[in-house]
Amino acid sequence: MRVRFPPSPTGALHIGNARTALYNWLLARGSGGQLVLRIEDTDRERSTPENVDLIFESMDWLGIDFDEGPIYQSANAERHAAVVQELLDSGKAYRTAAGPEQVKAYKAANDSRGFRGVEESEGAIRLRMPDEGVTTVNDIIRGETAFENVLLDDLVIARADGTPVYHLAVVVDDNDAQITHVVRGADHYSNTPKHLRIYDALGATPPTYAHLPLLHGPDGKKLSKRHGAASVSDLRKTGYLREAVINYLALLGWGYDETTTFFTIEELQQLFSLERVSKNPAVFDEQKLRWINGRYVRELSVDDLTARLEEFTGREGLRPAVEISQEKISTLSEFWPLAGSFYDGPTDDPKAREKFLEPQESKDALAHVRVALDGLPEPWTVSRVEESLREIAERTGLKPKAIFQPLRVALTGTTVSPGIFETVALLGREETLKRVGRALDS
Repeated sequence: MRVRFPPSPTGALHIGNARTALYNWLLARGSGGQLVLRIEDTDRERSTPENVDLIFESMDWLGIDFDEGPIYQSANAERHAAVVQELLDSGKAYRTAAGPEQVKAYKAANDSRGFRGVEESEGAIRLRMPDEGVTTVNDIIRGETAFENVLLDDLVIARADGTPVYHLAVVVDDNDAQITHVVRGADHYSNTPKHLRIYDALGATPPTYAHLPLLHGPDGKKLSKRHGAASVSDLRKTGYLREAVINYLALLGWGYDETTTFFTIEELQQLFSLERVSKNPAVFDEQKLRWINGRYVRELSVDDLTARLEEFTGREGLRPAVEISQEKISTLSEFWPLAGSFYDGPTDDPKAREKFLEPQESKDALAHVRVALDGLPEPWTVSRVEESLREIAERTGLKPKAIFQPLRVALTGTTVSPGIFETVALLGREETLKRVGRALDS
């Protein structure tokens, strides 16, 4: 099996394209085949080196490697032009100056038949379509569909200046690379009969096709930026883990059974098959991805998660805070808002300060905390801190929340943190008492 992933470098790697890359990669790795990376960079204005680098970075982060390439489509321009000339010389293609208006008028006068032009000395180059029979697309996912040839327009394969269009270039490139399976999005399905006609004109054997379902947002509309992360770069910056992203992308249209949600990469390589891919649109729901990612985060070793968070934040020495925060975060980006106060000091949340530090009852509670913790001997273990703080509630009759929440805000500046006992133990005597004193004096 030889498959290919041919992104156009006109922006960041979209989630839908990433899924296409993943499915092709899983097929290649599971079958012992090869994956070819082809950069379709014929749009010279939008195909920038920066965008090419974004594709490489995203694929590298996902761990999707390739066996051949990158092949740049623009480098095959001479080959494309030679094929166009061969089709002209054989009479299978012709030039015509007919534009959109002439095509529209022809169809109106011929009961919506596909456009058939008159050969001229100049103009775009079109491939002649047969007037009889059908062109049948056999798709692994969508089944068999017959397209009446009489309804197909003579296909433009090159512009008036001779530069080939997408349809011709992609067929030539796939044929030359001996691609056996073309796995791409369903938005390309209507192109397939056109591509089959080009294969026929070249006397070449077409590949097997599989068109993947489109991705929609939870609202049923085509996936876009308004649904949250739209690219692999977005997911990476948000702090999702590579393994979770791959797991979730694999499930967008494919499933091994109705009960299994979590797969290792090795399992996906072994189990993935096109026959289990649905033809119905798949829903990208970032909340479900976040849930899956949270499961992966909590299953990492503390050392592994620490290494990832230190790389993500650019900070070092995070292990103690990671150890008490791991159960509370679902993405890497959630760590610093939760635990950053250990390193940068308390944040300033005016609403939290007003509600939990300014009332007299809160100051009274913090005064009790200062006395209790000042008398707590070392070492400050979590259990000893908890015993000391709970004793305040028993002795004063205050509810635990009336003690713990003012203390949390005093120590972190916000109402959300790791466990309060773990937070106090990690900060230690000197820093805890300093922050409590600062809150009482404010």
